[in-house]
Amino acid sequence: MSKQPLNNNENRNTTTMENERIKILLAEDYKHSQIIVTRLLKKNTFENVVVVENGEDAVKMATQEKFDLILMDMQMPIMNGFEATEKIREMPEYKDVPIIALTAFAMKGDREKCLEAGATDYIPKPIDSKEFIEKVKYYTNKLV
Repeated sequence: MSKQPLNNNENRNTTTMENERIKILLAEDYKHSQIIVTRLLKKNTFENVVVVENGEDAVKMATQEKFDLILMDMQMPIMNGFEATEKIREMPEYKDVPIIALTAFAMKGDREKCLEAGATDYIPKPIDSKEFIEKVKYYTNKLV
């Protein structure tokens, strides 16, 4: 049985449906950043976003649900993003899940510290919306 080619409208809808299936965890304590990031994601059809306010909640949520991508602020109360990333990486189901570190640190060596903790990539704050969405699409397109 051969598959029929998609017309342009079906192709656009397919991309939207694929993005809607992708489940993203955002760990961010600053409300303003939560709003900016979730708006950017939703504007780009990533509708399935769960927001937590600290690393401890991120670890808990990762044990309760399976996420396709994790966006991790590195400076949060209760448990910081470095420790949360390390704990999540210890879970077998999260060995290969992309974790993007979000941090206001832009000092030399900060990127390396994030990667050593287990982050897949790094985005400095303030977030450049174009770079941010490009990275989210890059890491989630691998899933489609």
